[in-house]
Amino acid sequence: MGGQLKPIIDGSKSVLLLLPVNPTFDTVAGGLGMYLALQSQKEVSIACETPMTVEHNRLVGVNKISSEAGDKNLVIRFKNYHANNIERVSYDIENGEFRLTVIPKPRNSAPQREHVHLTYSGVAASTLFLIGGSHEEHFPMLKSSDAANLKKVHIGVRSLNVTGGQNIMSLARPASSVSELVVHLLREAEFGLEADVATNLLMGIEEETNSFTTQEVTSETFEIVSYLLKSGGQRKPKNLPDSRFFPPGAIPGEKLHPLEEAEKGDIPKAWMEKPAVYKGTSIS
Repeated sequence: MGGQLKPIIDGSKSVLLLLPVNPTFDTVAGGLGMYLALQSQKEVSIACETPMTVEHNRLVGVNKISSEAGDKNLVIRFKNYHANNIERVSYDIENGEFRLTVIPKPRNSAPQREHVHLTYSGVAASTLFLIGGSHEEHFPMLKSSDAANLKKVHIGVRSLNVTGGQNIMSLARPASSVSELVVHLLREAEFGLEADVATNLLMGIEEETNSFTTQEVTSETFEIVSYLLKSGGQRKPKNLPDSRFFPPGAIPGEKLHPLEEAEKGDIPKAWMEKPAVYKGTSIS
């Protein structure tokens, strides 16, 4: 399967990774893992037509996910401002900077800042990857004319249900998670995984499998997890306890200030009171 991915990437001038509406944590993790892995190879962007939620903030690169699937053209709209109030629009270039001037008709005020809305349209990418999802309704962009001439590829743990004769290449196959499948594809296509990529994918697998307890987990899943850990992936607990509500040292792994260590009893308090007596001893 990785043999299928590599020629697709090599033959693409640029790539857009599209997440489904209201994506799961695993789908976002898998999409971001692929985005970060491809950055050094291709011009790549990632988008989702619904906003990210707070839980996704644990993932590296989540700020790179655009809410606009198409970013080829900048569109300036004046909302709640009647177009008939405009006399004409002109532009010029000053010191290498583009300047757009909107001139209102007599006795009409110019558009205010709150009227100006910037959006994008058109897709600059040549290949569209659909990450996760199981139905075309999960990807509203498929109904847009912007996607009509793009090469489309689906990556998911189940096939994409498509109607209307959409030509979409499928790289779907059963796996414990989208993140696990992305690891398979990247490895087989001989893409190296940096620590941030491995961390995202590791978190995606762990979240989707409920800490490796679902029936979709196989020995291959654990082999993938081992590979991600060897690649520098870090396991990040989903919910860390709030240290404000616990006494110093009560949370396992919590790094304490030396004074707190002394109060806890792990460091002789005399060390803190007369550090000169213990010259050369590190308590940091």
